[in-house]
Amino acid sequence: MISNGFEPDQYMSNRVLLMHVKCGMMIDARSLFDEMPERNLVSWNTIIAGLVDVGDYFEAFRLFHLLWEEFSDCGSRTIATMIRASAGLEFISVGRQLHSAAVKFGVGEDIFVSCALIDMYSKCGSIEDAQWAFDEMPEKTTVGWNSIIAGYALHGYSEEALSMFYEMRDSGVKMDHFTFSMIIRICSRLASVEYAKQVHAGLIRHGFGLDIVANTALVDFYSKWGRVEDAKHVFDRMPCKNTISWNALIAGYGNHGRGAEAVELFEQMLREKMRPNHVTFLAVLSACSHSRLFERGWEIFQSMSRDHKIKPRSMHYACMIELLGQEGLLDEAFALIRRTPFKPTANMWAALLTASRVNVNLELGKYAAEKLYGMEPEKLSNYVVLLNIYHQSGKLKEAAGVLQTLRRKGLRMLPVCSWIEVNKQSLVFLSGDKSHVQTNEIYEKVDSLVHEISKHGYVPKEKTLLPDVDEQEQRILLYHSEKLAVAFGLINTMKGSPLQIAQNHRICNDCHNAIKLIALVTRREIVVRDASRFHHFKDGSCSCGDYW
Repeated sequence: MISNGFEPDQYMSNRVLLMHVKCGMMIDARSLFDEMPERNLVSWNTIIAGLVDVGDYFEAFRLFHLLWEEFSDCGSRTIATMIRASAGLEFISVGRQLHSAAVKFGVGEDIFVSCALIDMYSKCGSIEDAQWAFDEMPEKTTVGWNSIIAGYALHGYSEEALSMFYEMRDSGVKMDHFTFSMIIRICSRLASVEYAKQVHAGLIRHGFGLDIVANTALVDFYSKWGRVEDAKHVFDRMPCKNTISWNALIAGYGNHGRGAEAVELFEQMLREKMRPNHVTFLAVLSACSHSRLFERGWEIFQSMSRDHKIKPRSMHYACMIELLGQEGLLDEAFALIRRTPFKPTANMWAALLTASRVNVNLELGKYAAEKLYGMEPEKLSNYVVLLNIYHQSGKLKEAAGVLQTLRRKGLRMLPVCSWIEVNKQSLVFLSGDKSHVQTNEIYEKVDSLVHEISKHGYVPKEKTLLPDVDEQEQRILLYHSEKLAVAFGLINTMKGSPLQIAQNHRICNDCHNAIKLIALVTRREIVVRDASRFHHFKDGSCSCGDYW
């Protein structure tokens, strides 16, 4: 156009501006906008929307004020864009003013404005106002439903979000891939495999069976909740995969102690010319760490910067410190921390502290703990790991000093909670829980299981504190929440079917040993997802190799 001396009219100038904005060339777009001899509302909307899209909210508001001075009026598109900017800044007071302006200009019920308001109120922390904006929509569109469901999910109201999804389905509104991918993530938070299966079926029924976003969410969900074979099945059926899809399955294999398969998948990813990112390397290095693949882990770690030009981050170093700890190479682990090209982070010192506890190295454990206290003085788990080191080393006076520090800081260990899903219902157990209808039957089952596994060498373990377990747990060792959940599952499920339990803390040493033997004597596969990782108990062994 320029070389041919073509003088664009207003329409063509706006199209050129839009092209630069859509291509993310905001510096050039801004120059074009400033040089335009004539600007109409379309020009202003285009540049302001571009600024909002790239997160330059303050500049968007500055131009909006100039627009207001020039036109003293604006349309629904402008209002909706500025409501998005308010959401980005989390300025609810500005969002309310724009809401008032929308009503004053008669565009308060515009679909784009309504959806922007739902999103803005949700992100600014007022789910009640978001619900009100949704209720006021004259026609509830797919985007409107998605916005309110996302709002509930954002604030942790997972059950309410799921309820809204069913309302959306019953209303007959068309659901899109975003709806399904969002609900799958909500099912992950609710730990509901049954609901996820229903959503999976709906995904296929509505024609999104091959959608990359929704299917990646499914791979992630099935991986997180112990259904790795289902995750692999979904992954294999995807006609197109992106890096996130590969990352989800690699992480799934790693979390379930199937490190060799995770490494094999990583190598297949490279063979298929997919470009790994830092998340890919974190997933595969974690897999190596969980499965004690020492040499392979180091080869992959060294290839990051050498072959893929990706600088290792603190979490990658933490994986390598854990690998060295598993091999008992604490001096090498400490040396690795000291030669990192950046200041060591809390997760790196935490990995060294844990390795020190497993290898009972008191001096190095104390040093790592002191570093952590300076970074995370209120984090309970750091104190408790050091407390266990003192207990294991017979340093009772020092252990008492750590307990005094905990009391002085007002830090207390939380009660344990385990839950199991049976017949589409989640049942929650606390240690020593006697609130369930089947309490007598559950306790009798625990007693009979303990009697049976005692024949295979089970002896209740001595006291060991975990990062978030209160001391009352030690008084009810035989009736810890995970044992009650396992007993309930054995009573209420078909013989031979697998059990899946989730809990809010790391499984204790006693329960870990007990459930290994329960899996042996009952010939059941028992999967426990604790706060650290998955444990697959089968035939008297655990996928974690007992390192946890």
